Amino acid sequence: MRPNSVRQTIAAGGRVLNGWCSIASSHLAEILGHQGYDSLTIDMQHGAIGYEAAFHMLQAISTTPAMPMVRVPWNDPAMIMKLLDAGAYGVICPMINARAEAEAFVGAGRYPPRGYRSFGPNRAVQYAGADYARHADREVLLLAMIETRAGLDAVEEIVSVAGLDGIYVGPGDLSLALGAPPSMAPTEPRVLEAMSRVRERTRRAGLIAAVHTDGAATAAQRFAEGFQLCTLQNDTRLLINAASAQVKAARDALGE
Repeated sequence: MRPNSVRQTIAAGGRVLNGWCSIASSHLAEILGHQGYDSLTIDMQHGAIGYEAAFHMLQAISTTPAMPMVRVPWNDPAMIMKLLDAGAYGVICPMINARAEAEAFVGAGRYPPRGYRSFGPNRAVQYAGADYARHADREVLLLAMIETRAGLDAVEEIVSVAGLDGIYVGPGDLSLALGAPPSMAPTEPRVLEAMSRVRERTRRAGLIAAVHTDGAATAAQRFAEGFQLCTLQNDTRLLINAASAQVKAARDALGE
């Protein structure tokens, strides 16, 4: 089976830069996959992306060096299994608030006897290799998002779930849950303390600590704190920033 380079990088003590796709475009996903990201995540929760578009985007990412990952809309076994069958090498699941929810998530992502994932890797076997079924549980990454008070309170139980690979901190929702404005670069002490607590418990359990950021500077700070995977700005934000900068530069040059 094709090895998961994200898993390999982190196991070797390295850091992973993750890109984020919110626009339903295989062309854009292919372009981003060639820009140097270690992994590229298709956002099916808040992005404007359905299953068929995600399938084509996974195909596009697979032509690049980036590891193809998805954030599912919810802890739905049917969607998790379909996306793994389509070739996702990592699944990020939002709003995991309790041990039982983490167990259900892991169960959907692992074959028996470790889980209850149904066999039928229709595209995954083409991308990953003919021995996919034998090695998928070893290579596929399952990351549970902690972004609520309930999830924060249950972090130690969540990280103890066998088969879970890591925790992905959602600072926007976590900020809201703690009474602070949503931010990908929070400064509220209570939010930073919560993020630190999740990271510490995750690393102590031997799992991957991942987090969303608002860009390079915040990602560098999070890596220094001990996170191992950081997501940079998504495609929409990159497009907005580049387009607005071009328009401003043109208007400045014209003296407008």
